[in-house]
Amino acid sequence: MIRMTPIVALDVADLGQVTVLLEQLSVEPRPTIKVGMELFYHFGPAIVKQIQQAGFSVFLDLKLHDIPNTVARTMKVIGELGVQLTTIHAAGGAAMLEAGQRGLISGARSAGIEPAKLLAVTQLTSIDEYVLHEQQHVNISLSESVQSYARLSEAAGLPGVICSAQEVELIRAVVAPSFLCITPGIRPVDAQQDDQKRIVTPTQARQLGSNGIVVGRPITQSLDPRKAYQQIATEFMEESK
Repeated sequence: MIRMTPIVALDVADLGQVTVLLEQLSVEPRPTIKVGMELFYHFGPAIVKQIQQAGFSVFLDLKLHDIPNTVARTMKVIGELGVQLTTIHAAGGAAMLEAGQRGLISGARSAGIEPAKLLAVTQLTSIDEYVLHEQQHVNISLSESVQSYARLSEAAGLPGVICSAQEVELIRAVVAPSFLCITPGIRPVDAQQDDQKRIVTPTQARQLGSNGIVVGRPITQSLDPRKAYQQIATEFMEESK
């Protein structure tokens, strides 16, 4: 099974802090750096280039969700940036997912580079059964919703999804073995839960079959981000004994 080095979420908006964190994370195995909305909206494509020039792969996590034509055109721009991973909301439907994939491939082709892997967001890790039923008025369970979105994403030609590690086994039951499950909501045992509800440890994510994990504050807000990253990487990457 493919197991990626951990993805570190730079959910900050200060360029100086970004520079310091990149220096601290210049270790092996080198992480992929996640650029989210806050950082990208502050600095635009320039921040992607800065991270790439520092020797890191980039996961551009913008979670596109719009009409298919808009998504296709936006994904073409993203495809030209040379990022390795990017995201789209599965809730946008098959036409939007397919348009996003086409746009991403088109952008990469025009830039003469390999296209990024387009990952569909199933349900955010801040969503629980109460929010799903009482606020979104969805009449199936959270796990059924995640399974449905995973099947839809695979049928649309996407290589994987973003999901809670708690849902990986459910997804594996309905998709091909090569389908990727990248899991946020990762917290070491002694870390705060913050605003995410469906969380697991790096060891649990590995045992549950995650292909990759996304970790933010437990690393970036640590007193020693390098040490925190290395501990998490070791915990996730080691083979089961």
